[in-house]
Amino acid sequence: MKPIRAKKKLGQHFLTDLNIARRIADTLDFKNYKKVVEIGPGMGVLSQFLISKTTNLSFIEIDSESINYLKKKYNEFELNFIEGDFLKLDLKKIIGKESFAIIGNFPYNISTQIVFKTLEHREQIPFFSGMFQKEVAERICEPPGSKKYGILSVLTQLFYITDFLFKVPPDVFNPAPKVDSAVIRLVRKDDFSLDCDEKLLFKLVKLSFQQRRKTIRNSLKTLNIPKKLTEDTIFDLRPEKLSGNDFIQLTKRIGHGNISN
Repeated sequence: MKPIRAKKKLGQHFLTDLNIARRIADTLDFKNYKKVVEIGPGMGVLSQFLISKTTNLSFIEIDSESINYLKKKYNEFELNFIEGDFLKLDLKKIIGKESFAIIGNFPYNISTQIVFKTLEHREQIPFFSGMFQKEVAERICEPPGSKKYGILSVLTQLFYITDFLFKVPPDVFNPAPKVDSAVIRLVRKDDFSLDCDEKLLFKLVKLSFQQRRKTIRNSLKTLNIPKKLTEDTIFDLRPEKLSGNDFIQLTKRIGHGNISN
């Protein structure tokens, strides 16, 4: 394989450990999907193990040199190569309407945005796994009650079962990052619908954690919720104490008809 080159401008650290790449590929279970989309394949360290599992593959890569390299390396297979920024692409247009899994060694500078886009397209994405900065991986998987639990934790766990699989040291990357990394897995829940106003729920979660040291009553003051409603004991809690289901109940209790903006 051609040596993996550092491309700091893309915010990506290229994995060089084949055993870890194999372990990431092995997370795929092919339940409720046949197609797999790898984000940021670079020079294909993970890709080679994905191809050994399925050729129903799409690669999304912003770097044209990497795309050209992969096309030549895997020209015997009928693979889908997409040059572009995952965050800006119309997934239904380029992938189609069928369900697909997302996998990758994700560029750390856009990894949380990749998760949020996945949540937006959750009806099509039953499975998601890959490499993150360890701190971000912990935030995604963290249960209620800790300082790491926040917006990303709540919104992801509303729709997916999250698993922190294993930690990865810096020395298996080129260039080596200054932080530890970790691999996580998200498996969409059987029932991923919300029994409340989704737009309002997202708003409440974000407002609550913007002032996470305050109680829900104080952090939601700008919404001018009727005082009678805020007498409920749930408003005495700080946001890190509320599970996703608690936020659903809070959303249903407040409702759009009870807020001023």
